[in-house]
Amino acid sequence: MPTIKEILQTMDYGPAPESTKEAQAWLESHGRRFGLFVDGAWLDALDTFGSFNPADGSELAQVTQASQADVDRAVEAARRAQPGWVALGGHGRAKVLYALARLLQKHSRLFAVLETLDNGKTIRETRDADLPLAARHFYHHAGWAQLQSEEFADYRAVGVVGQIVPWNFPLLMLAWKIAPALAAGNTVVFKPAEFTSLTALLFAEICQQAGVPAGVVNIVTGDGRVGEAIVNHPGIDKLAFTGSTEVGRIIRKATAGTGKKLSLELGGKSPFIVFDDADLDAAVEGLVDSIWFNQGQVCCAGSRLLVQESVYPRFIEKVKARMRNLRVGSPLDKSNDIGALVDPVQQQRIHGLVESARAEGCEIWQPEAETPQAGAWYLPTLITGASTSATVAQTEIFGPVLVASSFRTPGEAVQLANNTVYGLAACVWSESISLALDVAPQIKAGVVWINTANQFDAACGFGGYKESGFGREGGKEGMVEYLMPLAEDARPAAPVVAEKGKVKLASGDNPFAVDRTAKLYIGGKQARPDGAYSRAIVGANGEFLADVGEGNRKDIRNAVEAAHKASGWAKATAHNRAQVLYYIAENLAVRADEFAARIAAQTGARDAAREVQASIERLFYWAAWADKYDGLAHQPPMHGITVALNEPVGVIGIVCPNENPLLGFISLVAPALALGNRVIAVPSEVHPLSSVDLYQVLDTSDLPGGALNIVTGSHDELARTLASHFDVDAVWRHDGSAEGCAEVERLAAESLKRTWTGGAKGRDWFDAKQAGGRTVLQHASQVKNVWIPYGV
Repeated sequence: MPTIKEILQTMDYGPAPESTKEAQAWLESHGRRFGLFVDGAWLDALDTFGSFNPADGSELAQVTQASQADVDRAVEAARRAQPGWVALGGHGRAKVLYALARLLQKHSRLFAVLETLDNGKTIRETRDADLPLAARHFYHHAGWAQLQSEEFADYRAVGVVGQIVPWNFPLLMLAWKIAPALAAGNTVVFKPAEFTSLTALLFAEICQQAGVPAGVVNIVTGDGRVGEAIVNHPGIDKLAFTGSTEVGRIIRKATAGTGKKLSLELGGKSPFIVFDDADLDAAVEGLVDSIWFNQGQVCCAGSRLLVQESVYPRFIEKVKARMRNLRVGSPLDKSNDIGALVDPVQQQRIHGLVESARAEGCEIWQPEAETPQAGAWYLPTLITGASTSATVAQTEIFGPVLVASSFRTPGEAVQLANNTVYGLAACVWSESISLALDVAPQIKAGVVWINTANQFDAACGFGGYKESGFGREGGKEGMVEYLMPLAEDARPAAPVVAEKGKVKLASGDNPFAVDRTAKLYIGGKQARPDGAYSRAIVGANGEFLADVGEGNRKDIRNAVEAAHKASGWAKATAHNRAQVLYYIAENLAVRADEFAARIAAQTGARDAAREVQASIERLFYWAAWADKYDGLAHQPPMHGITVALNEPVGVIGIVCPNENPLLGFISLVAPALALGNRVIAVPSEVHPLSSVDLYQVLDTSDLPGGALNIVTGSHDELARTLASHFDVDAVWRHDGSAEGCAEVERLAAESLKRTWTGGAKGRDWFDAKQAGGRTVLQHASQVKNVWIPYGV
C-alpha cells in the first residue's frame, strides 16, 4: 500500500486549457486582417505583415505596416481633435475614461486570451494581473481628469503625444501611456510593438464604443520605421517611449533641440537582495514573481540575486527546488507557470548570453523539463559563479535567467546593487524593517519593493534612475509628464548677448606682475584654472573691470570629483540645508550695496539694487521649500503603503543665464542645493563677477566644500564637458543658446542623464512663476517609490 508521501509525489495538476473561441471569432470577424485606426475610423489594410502565436508559430492575423503618409495623417487628425478634447472639460474627459475602464472590465476575458495568444505569456498573468491593472489605470486617471482644473490649475495639456511601447506588456503599457495623456487633455498617436499589436487594435474598437471623439486616439502599427516617423515628426509635442536603453539613446539624440517633451522608461538589471534574517521561503516565492513572471521579459525583473553569505547555500537549494516545480507549457493552460517567449529572435538572444556565461566559467543550472516542440521556449535558468563584471551580471538578458552571488554586509549589498548602469527597481527582503528602510534609500533605483516584488498601481509612480531613463508612469508625477506649466508660454525671447571678453594668459604680459585674476571655486577653495588662461571682463561702458579664470575640461573634472566627495550634503537634514541657504541670504544682505554696484558696473542696470534684493528673497524662497517638498504616502490596493520619496538627482551641472547675473545664478543654484544636490555652476559668461564675488559669502555661510563649485569660462565648452561627463547626473542650460541647448541634450544621451534646457527663449528671473515653484523642484529631484507591505 503506497504511503501518503508517495501518493502526493505522484499527484500533479491536470490540464486546464482556456478556450480561445471568442478571440478566434473576433479575429475572423475582421477577416484576420487589420488596417490602421486613424481619426476615429479604420483605414484599409494595404501593406501588411504577419502577427504570430509564439507558443506554436501559427499566424493569427495580418497587420498593416504604416507609412510616413499614414503617420502624417494620424498626427494631423490628433492636432485637429486636440482643442475640442480640451474644451470638453475635465468632467467630460473623465466620463470617457470611465467608460473605457468599464469596457475593459466587460471584455476582460477576450482581452486576456487575445493577449496570451499574441504575446505568449500565461493566461493567469493576463487575466489576473494585466487586465485588472489596465482597467485600474483608466479608473484612476478618470479621477485626475475630473480634478485637473483644481490640482493642476497652473498647467495645460502638452498637445499631441506620440507613444511607443514594447511587446512584453502590450495592453498594460497602452493603459499606462494613453490614460494619463487623455486625462490631461492631450490627443495620442500610439504605436504598439510590431510583434504584439492585436490588443491595441481591440482597444481601438472599445474607443469607438466609449465615445472617444474622432482623432483623440490614433493607432498606427508597424516596425521600427513607424516609431522613427513618430519620433521625428514636427507635429508631435511630447514623446513617451518604453523600450530598450539603446533605442532610448537614439530617441534622445533625435529629439535634441526640438523642444519636444520626453519621457523614457528603459532597461534594467534589478537586484533582489536577501538578508540572512529574511523569511527565506517567502523570499523564494517573491523571487519567482520577480524573475520568472512573464518569462523574465520584464524591465524590472529581479535578475540579479544577492544573498547574504551565511544563508547563501541554503537559499540556492530552495531556489532550485522551487525551479523544479515550475510548470512550463502552453500559456493558455491555467495550471502553467511559464509560457512562450515572444519570438524565436528573443530565444536566440537569451541562449547566446547564457552560453557566453558558460564560456566564462559560470555554472549553468536548469530543471529537467520538456518544452513543446513548436514555438519559442526557454527553461528557467540559474547562473552562479559569475564575476560582478561578467556580461550576464551587467547586461539586461530579458528572459527567465537569474544570476546569483553572495554578500557579507549590508554595505556590500548596497555597493553590489548599485554596480550597474541601470536603476529601475530593486527588492529587499529582511524581517528587520529598520534594516530594510535603511537600505532602500541607498539603492539607486526608482522603485524599491520591501518583502514583496513586482507590485504596481496607477496611484504609484514607476520609472528609473541612470540609464533606466527618466520620467514616471502613474501617480501625480506621471500626470505632470503630460502637462506643461502655463508660465512657460509667457517666457520672453532670448536676450541679445553682449560681446564676450577675450581670452589671455592669466598672468598678463609682465611675468613679475601680481596675478589678481578671479579664481575658480572648487571643493570650498579658490583654485587657479588648469589652463592658466583668463578672460577680460569689461563693463557696460566698455571699460575693463577684472580678469576671471578660463575653466577647461580638467577644471570640470576636479569640480565633479569635489562634488562627489561632498555626498554628505545629500544626507544632511532638510532643516540643515535650509539653514545654510538662510545664512547665504543673510551674508549677501550685509554686502548688498557692494553687489549692486558690481551688477551696475557690469550690465549698466539702473535697478541693480532690485536684483540683489530679489536674489536675497529667492534664497529665502528656496530655503523655505527645502523642508517642505515632502514626499507622499500612497495607499494602493494592497495591505501596505507606498512611500514616494523626493530624492536629490545627484551632481547637477548648471549653465547660468547671461542676463541678471546674480539673480539668474541664485534662481538655479539655490533650488538644486535646497534638495540636496551638489552643483557645478558655470556663471554668466559675459557678467561672471557677481558669481565669483559670492566666494566669501559662501565661505562664511557653513556650506560644505564641494556642495557648490563655480567654474567660469566658455558656456559652450564647459556645457559640452558637463553633458559628456558620466559622473554628472543632470545638466541645466539656460543661457538662451538654441544650438548649445540642443548639443547638451544630444551629448547627454550617451549616459541618459536628465536635462533641463531653456532653448532659444529667455526667462523673467524676477517672475516667481517662471523661476520658481514645483516645476523647478521637479527638475531638482527624482521620485523613489518604496513599497512596504503590512503583516508580512
